[in-house]
Amino acid sequence: NMQCVKLPISVTVEINLLLVAVTVSALVTRLYGIHLPKAVVFDEVYYGQFLSLYMKQVFFIDESGPPFGHMILALGAYLGGFDGNFVWNRIGAEYTSNVPVWSLRVIPALAGSFCIPLAYLLVVQLGYSHSSALGACVLLLMENSLIVQSRFMLLESVLIFFLLLAVLSYLRFYKAHNSSFRWFWLVTCGVSCACGIGVKYMGVFTYFLLLGLAAVHTWHVIGDRTLSHVSFSYQTLLGFTGKVVVQILVRFLALVVLPVIMYLGFFYIHLTLLYRSGPHDQMMSSAFQASLEGGLARITQGQPLDVAFGSQVTLRTVSSKPVPCWLHSHKANYPVRYENGRGSTHQQQVTCYPFKDVNNWWIIKDPGRHSLVVSSPPRPVRHGDIIQLLHGMTSRYLNTHDVAAPMSPHSQEVSGYIDFNVSMPAQNLWRVDIVNRESDREIWKTILSEVRLVHVNTSAVLKLSGASLPEWGFKQLEVVGDKIYKGYQQSGMWNVEEHRYGRSQEQKERELELKSPTHSDIKRNLTFIAKFLELQWKMLTVKNEESEHKYSSSPLEWITMDTNIAYWLHPSSNAQIQLIGNIVNWTIANLSLVVYCLMILTYLPRRRRKVEDIPQDSWEQLVLAGVICFGGWAVNYLPFFLMEKTLFLYHYLPALTFKILQIPIVIEHLYIHVLRSPAQRKAFGGVILAVLCSVYVSYHNLSPLTYGQPALSSDELAALRWRESWDILLRKR
Repeated sequence: NMQCVKLPISVTVEINLLLVAVTVSALVTRLYGIHLPKAVVFDEVYYGQFLSLYMKQVFFIDESGPPFGHMILALGAYLGGFDGNFVWNRIGAEYTSNVPVWSLRVIPALAGSFCIPLAYLLVVQLGYSHSSALGACVLLLMENSLIVQSRFMLLESVLIFFLLLAVLSYLRFYKAHNSSFRWFWLVTCGVSCACGIGVKYMGVFTYFLLLGLAAVHTWHVIGDRTLSHVSFSYQTLLGFTGKVVVQILVRFLALVVLPVIMYLGFFYIHLTLLYRSGPHDQMMSSAFQASLEGGLARITQGQPLDVAFGSQVTLRTVSSKPVPCWLHSHKANYPVRYENGRGSTHQQQVTCYPFKDVNNWWIIKDPGRHSLVVSSPPRPVRHGDIIQLLHGMTSRYLNTHDVAAPMSPHSQEVSGYIDFNVSMPAQNLWRVDIVNRESDREIWKTILSEVRLVHVNTSAVLKLSGASLPEWGFKQLEVVGDKIYKGYQQSGMWNVEEHRYGRSQEQKERELELKSPTHSDIKRNLTFIAKFLELQWKMLTVKNEESEHKYSSSPLEWITMDTNIAYWLHPSSNAQIQLIGNIVNWTIANLSLVVYCLMILTYLPRRRRKVEDIPQDSWEQLVLAGVICFGGWAVNYLPFFLMEKTLFLYHYLPALTFKILQIPIVIEHLYIHVLRSPAQRKAFGGVILAVLCSVYVSYHNLSPLTYGQPALSSDELAALRWRESWDILLRKR
């Protein structure tokens, strides 16, 4: 007989009230009144434009960062029911009723809020007391700059959240030696790193810091003969070497392979969602454009894939610099003499024109035949074939002679040949060189093939010089023959974008044919990897014109907060939002960095001489904390000195967060290991209390500029201008 024994079931729940308290406080300070102001605040005008395109699933390029950040903001917009219909044209523009302001701002605000408990857990995980962790939270809670940046549709708070989560997860993994759950933390670290990089490129700096730390710890693992304590079900089958290999492999998969896969995943989702043609199409290749719904896809749908003798084509330069353009000619000749006295061939101008035009059409002709139509069956053009290019509307052959180009005298002039009955015969033969071919007899493909056209007589390559012609050339872009062309240059490569099989031999009929739409039925698709590589390359290399911004600043100004940014000004009062940090926080954070460096410089030579002022555990704890906090500050700050871009104060916020985390760490170390007597510790405690009070006073005084309310008088605003370099806005009445 089986007896059922009723056992009492008990559940024990531990609640860290301090952690709960700081989390609630963070939510209050970040979420309070985030629907106000109901107007565009600073960079919301920038992110909002992309958000509207996301809602309409229209393709765009944002060179400022990968797509995951936009996807996070788009999630808030989607949950709020935003339809994307709002004109993001100026800061301060009032939001219309269809814009769910609270939903757009809530995700960055939540991310900023959860940075506070993450900071608490991180300090505890570094081995410091709950009092120090609470101190870090209090300082971050009352950091005005972090509050401002997390209350609007901006990405810095999201970035900081993932960076802190990545660091915390790695520390949890590193400290959990005997727990199988530690692998969860390692995976979480990899996921967080991928998300951080996916939000902003600067997330890669913290990722490299953690990779370096993991490499050092892995090196220690190789020399660790206690690996038998690590729990694997199949460990009995493995020798020591096998265990080490497993340890290294798991770290590599979690910290390298997983982030790469996730990063690709962000782009896959991004490109899947944004399938419609948009304002940035022309920055991409013809093949990429053809993969988008509408736009070029609508024009090129059903075109013949194989280019044949008799094909009518438009040739687009692969390069998008200075602008995408098409090989073009028109009924205008080069001047007999240029302004500098040099002579020309006085042949018909050949240019690169950045707009769709009937004069962009050329006919690919076989030099050995008179026919200008595609035969049946079509004879495809292959790599290495010799061709002539006949301009469709003027019947001039593409030609070049050893005569200097108008704007680039080191290169040859390219023209449409006119027979003036002089001793300058036509030189109009070109060899087709398919750069991205897979075989030596590959067929020239519409859109897909990148082709170099090499002049047979002079070996010059048809190339976009980048210069613009004067008024006589209608300001169009110069095309030249480059005799010293070397390597892979996109300016010397072309692809067929629009394509039809020519059927008309007579000029008048051919002109009508060129003006008519294409008629064929061949479809092509670009692989995801090809689209990813092209988009990523464009994001990294295509830069907008950098102009000096009123609120731009240099990294040196960030340290002492000699700069600020006006985010918003009320249209009729002095109510305003400013990105200004808590000056007490910034000062003691700078001081903590100096003190930490002095401590390390003091301990290192003494420990070298076997003088141990502090226990080994405390030394290792101090070093690890320095790698995380000092290192986190350094890797997120110093790279900006090497960047040639417009910089703003908010770029410093990730570095500032790590620097603030170091304050309680330095304080606790001084309190325990440096101050020996009760009197010293008591006095030090009084100083700490006074500093915290000063932090609160600074936070409170600046809060009208942090939250945008209440409106202050001109005298009150003038009193808040604690630095001459701060630009506090005063409305003239």
